[in-house]
Amino acid sequence: MPQPSTNLNLLRSLDVLLETRNLTLAAEMLGLTQSALSRQLAQLRVQYGDPLLIREGQRFLLTQRAQAMRGPLKAVLASLDSVLDGPGFEPATCSRTFSIAGSDYLAEHMLPPLAEALHAQAPHARLDFRLWEPGYYRLLSDEGVDLVATIADLLPENLHGRAMGEDRAVCLMRAGHPLARQTITLAEYVAAAHLRISGGSDRDGVIEQALARHGMRRDVRLSVPFFSAALRLIGQQNLLLTVPEHMAIKFASAAPLAWQPLPFEVPPYRYWLLWHARNHHDSAHQWFRQRMFDVLHRFDHGVTHFNAG
Repeated sequence: MPQPSTNLNLLRSLDVLLETRNLTLAAEMLGLTQSALSRQLAQLRVQYGDPLLIREGQRFLLTQRAQAMRGPLKAVLASLDSVLDGPGFEPATCSRTFSIAGSDYLAEHMLPPLAEALHAQAPHARLDFRLWEPGYYRLLSDEGVDLVATIADLLPENLHGRAMGEDRAVCLMRAGHPLARQTITLAEYVAAAHLRISGGSDRDGVIEQALARHGMRRDVRLSVPFFSAALRLIGQQNLLLTVPEHMAIKFASAAPLAWQPLPFEVPPYRYWLLWHARNHHDSAHQWFRQRMFDVLHRFDHGVTHFNAG
């Protein structure tokens, strides 16, 4: 079969020549001039030490060597095409485990429709959800996480992303909190007891930076990783929880909670869905992240729906 130094283009030309046994037709199929294909045939004859095609009148006959090469040559080219094109992706037969990192808020509200979509289209696929820690991008590069839903301003090197929307920070509290029915001043915000959510995204970094510009710090009494725990705590105690507005609206509509604008300027929260460059062209990953995009766009608890409204 092919010699180590054989040019791949010569192999494709040889395959078409052996199939058509017609120099003119083969040249048309290959998009070559007849003279160029003749030169390639001459190179192949030298390469293999065999004439390969013998002219007899108006037709070519295959030599015994050429006849024996037909099947193996097609197999070699098919294998090369498979390597170069990459494996095809069929959702119905996919058994891959897809992994997402995000907040427990995202897990509670977004995972059910995503799991339903995967089960309908890829019933053998598996889904793994991890709690995202602020700045923990190594999950994407080293630990096999496919997608991260987070707040970010600058994308780290080798990450791709799709912006899902943006939102402003507001102050959430129980409806009976002394600050619930009045405009909050900066002094009142700083003097109040605060609760911080440590898991999911770095929502609080911009708050601390903004306060530092005023030479102030807030009094964080409690820090928990989950929204569910935070909501229970602020429902029972006079604590302030700084969250995105779209979340505050949802929380206040489902429980005796209230929210107020912040008394100082902070940059907006910018939401991203991120993935590593090593997965960018993978067909299975492309399919999965499109399912994620679809769910997030229909997700009425999310920032994309909030921005559209």
